[in-house]
Amino acid sequence: MLQKTDHRLWMFLFCCLFALSAQAQNEISMPYSSYGIGMVNHSSNGILDAMGGVSYGMQNPYYINFRNPASYAAFDSLSFIADAAASVYSSHLNQKQLHQKNTYAKPGYIAIGLPVTRHWRTSVGIKPFSDIGYGIENSEEIENIGKVNYTYSGEGGLNQLYWGNAFKICKGLSIGLNASYMFGSVYAYSNTEFEGSNLFNTYINDAYFVDGIYLDAGIQYLFNIGENHRIGLGAVYSNTAYIWAKEKLLVNSYSGTYISTTLYDTVLYKDDLRGRLNIPQSIGGGFSYTYKDKMTIAADVTWQNWEKYQFLKPSNDTMRNSVTASLGFQFIPDPLSNKFFKKMAFRAGGKYSTGELMLRNKPISELGVCIGIGVPLTTFNTHSSINILFEYGKVGTLANDLVRQNYFRFSFCFTLQERWYQRVKLD
Repeated sequence: MLQKTDHRLWMFLFCCLFALSAQAQNEISMPYSSYGIGMVNHSSNGILDAMGGVSYGMQNPYYINFRNPASYAAFDSLSFIADAAASVYSSHLNQKQLHQKNTYAKPGYIAIGLPVTRHWRTSVGIKPFSDIGYGIENSEEIENIGKVNYTYSGEGGLNQLYWGNAFKICKGLSIGLNASYMFGSVYAYSNTEFEGSNLFNTYINDAYFVDGIYLDAGIQYLFNIGENHRIGLGAVYSNTAYIWAKEKLLVNSYSGTYISTTLYDTVLYKDDLRGRLNIPQSIGGGFSYTYKDKMTIAADVTWQNWEKYQFLKPSNDTMRNSVTASLGFQFIPDPLSNKFFKKMAFRAGGKYSTGELMLRNKPISELGVCIGIGVPLTTFNTHSSINILFEYGKVGTLANDLVRQNYFRFSFCFTLQERWYQRVKLD
């Protein structure tokens, strides 16, 4: 006889978050997303993000660490895990005397993890890989022509649908592989309008569509020192991905303003421009130290070869190799306590990335600090939780007339763990 569990409540919460993630419009406002494939997402899950995004040496049976597929080996043999997240950003752009504030929501990820056999665990999920969203206006006076107004905008991004598998090799040692289907679209628009001139204005719509396979492999080794200390070591390698890309280019000329005009003349239209997107290889490593399941300290370092990036044509003039470092901390007063507040998790962390862009001889680096809490959901069981994250960060610089973005991020995720079945014991 099998003990029945009530799935209705957690399924309702999970579906609500799915709807929120699906409907949230990815309308970021970041000028640097106009380069490459946009702002690359280096986030981990909602729990590890609150620890600065550390992940390579982290392993836990009650959350999904998709940054290192070897970590899936920790899933409980009788449990099903569901994890989903979404974020809200408040952004402030600065450039000399210019300022702009934006607030926008971003869908996070949705993932599930479950056991297959005694030594095999699997996970499936979808998460953003990069985001694009910008709007730039500029004008200049040209002799014998007059004032010329330029407008540039873009939107879109890439998504990653992954299927990961992990295998236990021996005590403490596991390996894993994520096979991802990368897909998405990038739209770039530009207008050139001449004021007080008989010249025709120009509108360009440049759209890119990509899809292909992306692989990353991981390894982890965890061991105990005495009864109270545990060390975790991990590494991940992502191969160079050669992904198919297709470009559709439309060029129109028109008179008047683009918003109000109804008279267009198509100057150029092409929909058969094909090439490939090269996402360069990366390698990362990290460690974690845990004391009595109460306190955890972890650190990661990642290197990625962005100088080999290519999107239909080489882009080495703006891309450079990047290094990202993360440091995180977690404290749980008493994981085995029956008291609510003693089971709460308190987290903090920081991250720094040199960035993959080099503009006007200045690196577009990123620095972020974060804090978070994990609230146990006793309605389900002791291993389900709501996790909340607050992050402050900055991207870019004010030097050489560039743009700096300061942002606040509020993120929440549901991590839900449920037993598949449990046999009833009769006294």
